[in-house]
Amino acid sequence: MQSPPFPFRPLAALLLALAAQTLLEPPARVLPAFILYLIAGGLLVWSFYRGEWSLPSPPPESPPEKTQSIRLFPLLASIPLLGIAYYLFGDNQFTFLNLFFWLAGIILFLGAFWQIRQPSLHGGVLPSKQSYDNEEEIASQCTLAMTDSKKEWIWYVFIAVVLLFAVFFRFYRLDYIPAEPFSDHAEKIQDVYDITQGETRIFFPRNTGREAIQFYWTLLLAAVFQTGLTFQSLKIGTALLGFFTLPFIYLLGREIANRRVGLLAMLFTGIAYWPNVISRVGLRFPLYPLFVAPAFYFLIHGFRTRKRNDFLLSGLFLGFGLHGYTPFRIVPLLVVLTFLLAGAYASNKDHTYKRGRIWQDFALLSSAALIIFLPLLRYAISHPDEFWNRAASRALVGNPLPVFLSNLWNGLLMFNVNDGNILVNSVVHRPALDVVTGALFVLGLIFLLVRRRFFDLWLMTAIVILILPSVFSLAYPEENPALNRAAGALVPVFIVLGMTLDGLLTSLQSGLGRNGQGFVSAGITIILFAGSALQNFDLLFRQYDEQYQSVVWRTSEMGAVIREFGHYESVWIVPYEHWVDTRLPGLWVGIPNRDFGLPREELADTLQLPAPKLFIFKASPRNAAYDDAATRDALQEIYPQGEFSLHESNPWWQSFWVYFVPAE
Repeated sequence: MQSPPFPFRPLAALLLALAAQTLLEPPARVLPAFILYLIAGGLLVWSFYRGEWSLPSPPPESPPEKTQSIRLFPLLASIPLLGIAYYLFGDNQFTFLNLFFWLAGIILFLGAFWQIRQPSLHGGVLPSKQSYDNEEEIASQCTLAMTDSKKEWIWYVFIAVVLLFAVFFRFYRLDYIPAEPFSDHAEKIQDVYDITQGETRIFFPRNTGREAIQFYWTLLLAAVFQTGLTFQSLKIGTALLGFFTLPFIYLLGREIANRRVGLLAMLFTGIAYWPNVISRVGLRFPLYPLFVAPAFYFLIHGFRTRKRNDFLLSGLFLGFGLHGYTPFRIVPLLVVLTFLLAGAYASNKDHTYKRGRIWQDFALLSSAALIIFLPLLRYAISHPDEFWNRAASRALVGNPLPVFLSNLWNGLLMFNVNDGNILVNSVVHRPALDVVTGALFVLGLIFLLVRRRFFDLWLMTAIVILILPSVFSLAYPEENPALNRAAGALVPVFIVLGMTLDGLLTSLQSGLGRNGQGFVSAGITIILFAGSALQNFDLLFRQYDEQYQSVVWRTSEMGAVIREFGHYESVWIVPYEHWVDTRLPGLWVGIPNRDFGLPREELADTLQLPAPKLFIFKASPRNAAYDDAATRDALQEIYPQGEFSLHESNPWWQSFWVYFVPAE
């Protein structure tokens, strides 16, 4: 029997793509990279049509189960309960009363549609003795069952190892990277503090408005870990949210292709700098992919199994996602387009999942999402300006089309060329993906364009739709691309590159013969993973850390000075243009609701207060033009008995003056 040919074309395409993506590392050499990608794409298409390399196919559809009837009583009972809850949400507060009616309505609605699993007529793990002619056949079947069980156990070990890598990248040095909070963190902690004072809001209007999930989540974790209302509590909360996304990426990859795709997608998402940065920074960013992944896992699973429960669960995650991070508001559009694509596919391909049933499931999913969204819906109708303020402030521009097209182009380039210039949540002006994942992603896109099956079209559509919150920054195009506002796209992006690598491994296994397939496949996977992990480690723990510390003020050092002084009520920080947020030092001394800021013009008002007193103001040891000399002169005039000391920081421009007024 003739052995299959060595897979030269797939390996050559991979090597050329890796070389091309290497050229796009800063400083990007776009033209030679483009030429290499063209050659790699040509080899890829050649390999595809020769049957050497392709993407995996989705698992087969499940046979339809008998549809259970809707339970009318709980459905009818849920309507007035949800109506009462809607009315009671009118004051923008969660209360025990409106939560009771809301949750009772949700439970009754789910109970009306939930399908109860029917007992199998062919249950049992091991075959019965009567099923076989002799004991040897029984023993053989038992051995096969034990072998399958061992394989499953090994697979779970793989999953555990992947999650351990992700734990390392998510939580290693979390207390130091990122090192310091900035103004957005002060706003978040103030919102959490408001909850402790009884302001259990549905929508938090401070600083152009924010949805609620992060604030209640942070308060819970602050109590569990005893970290208080601090920057660390914010970071622990968002790092956990980023980690919780990973199992759903695995499940979605398994649903679209197979479990190896899911494992590879989860592996590279776990170590990639992009999802790790947005998970560590302590802001709401990871809530976007967190809810995208399960919402579409259950939706796609529902298309395959045709079970109502999946569409209910998809709707629940869709509704909760709308309480998370504002860019998630684009996701309902992707849901609609997904159903339209599924309907067209069912019509054109004579699909067994009929179009009428598709729209019934769409109505069910939408209803489930709507009742979860109900509190925010009430607020949006009552306060539309505040609800839409954050999105509208970026999208309104005189001539939007040219800006939109330019932003869309830049948004599509973020993965492989330039991820933007936002210093606190990206390593600026470099690809969002590393060399390995960037190369696999481009090759995967070429496969999707060539093959054009349902999931291929859906993945491309999802990537474009999920970056739109970044693209729609029309009033501030310099803020696009933004890794945070495009974060939902990382879900389909990493599934695409997982499919690409899975297809390559399948090609190697079929093209190298039985003797070499396992060794070579494992070797290539390990080499690609190691290269990706090493680069992402450097991006996250060195480059991002150095960049972040170069732009964020050392408010922790001010907090240490204040803590040593001890008399918090007698400490003031004199604001200066483009200097520290005077609320942030309070986070380091356990006073989340204190703004230490006192304008220079009001320094004399402190005379009526007893000493000792402490004043902090801007210093510039190497550039007197940026030293706050006016504050120094004012303090010397008001408190001639005071003592100056320079708190020197590294770098020098982080230094600040401390003026101590002793007790008389």
